[in-house]
Amino acid sequence: MKRVFISGVGAVTPIGIGNREVFDALLRGVSGVRPIERFDTSQLDRHLGCEVQGFVPADHLTRVERARIGRCGEYALGAARIALRDAGLDKFADPARVSVILGTTMGEANILGELLRPWAHEGRHAISKELAPRYGTGNLPAQLARSLGARGAIETLPAACAAGNYAIGIAAREIRRGRADIVITGASEVIEKLQYAGFARLGAMAQEKVRPFDRERDGILIGEGAGILILESEESLVRRGGRPLAEVGALGLACDAYHITRPHPEGEGCKEAMRLAVVGSGLGFDEVDHISAHGTGTPANDVIESKVINDLFGGRRVPVTSLKSMIGHCMGAASAIEAIACVETLNRKIIPPTTNLENQD
Repeated sequence: MKRVFISGVGAVTPIGIGNREVFDALLRGVSGVRPIERFDTSQLDRHLGCEVQGFVPADHLTRVERARIGRCGEYALGAARIALRDAGLDKFADPARVSVILGTTMGEANILGELLRPWAHEGRHAISKELAPRYGTGNLPAQLARSLGARGAIETLPAACAAGNYAIGIAAREIRRGRADIVITGASEVIEKLQYAGFARLGAMAQEKVRPFDRERDGILIGEGAGILILESEESLVRRGGRPLAEVGALGLACDAYHITRPHPEGEGCKEAMRLAVVGSGLGFDEVDHISAHGTGTPANDVIESKVINDLFGGRRVPVTSLKSMIGHCMGAASAIEAIACVETLNRKIIPPTTNLENQD
């Protein structure tokens, strides 16, 4: 099997911009939770979230790019340029062998909101003809490919919370099958009022803070941002003298086929996906040193995830962390940002904390 390496990473998050700044903030336990500023929450019973702070589009995008790309694309393109610099890639030897595979839940959700509001109040004729072409999850990788000069395949994976992991796994598969030398991958997401209000109405959001694995956990807080990783074949990396940050193992995919929001009571899908990933990577469960958990801070998820970990690891005390205690649930971008934290963990030999964990369940 062809080996696939991560040669660069870039992050745009509620607690920092750039992988090193973000990881340093994680190690300090910095919280990105604050009152929502981008839209009015006065009619809702929740008002907190984790919005990106300190990201200046003009620092990462040209004026023309800013005119045609929405905020979700801005985060993704900004993170991609950080990742390419980290990889030492200022140009591609063969652009046709460079693909862009990204995950997201709603893509340019803010543009979707701007399109839906006049439609709901005035009918479809009120929809902006200028805005409409800027929405569509397929636009996300297309915009990055256009700006970065990647002429290989483009693909969007709208796989909800797992979108980033899906993208990374499918990107590695493309390289292993000889379809690409380099894949720009990861995920991006923005907070939008429609999405925020939906979670608030469902009663799924925490009152004050996210408490993964804590007895008092009471829900999620929505976050946003982007995590982009540069995946590269071993041959490409050696040819250009690049440095590997980490190697990509296997992708484990499974489905509970149980409920639209709740996991299976025995965590069957989660257990099978984790087993496939570990075994497919040629590892034993005794070789795993750290688990970056989904850890949403919801009553249902955390107890099932804990059960699965205990079942698979036989009671062995493997360090488990959830970054959502600090950056919130970044939806499609969550697992991509968490993957970048794992890369930093491997290279720095230090594991970030799970904050707000006071009474372990």
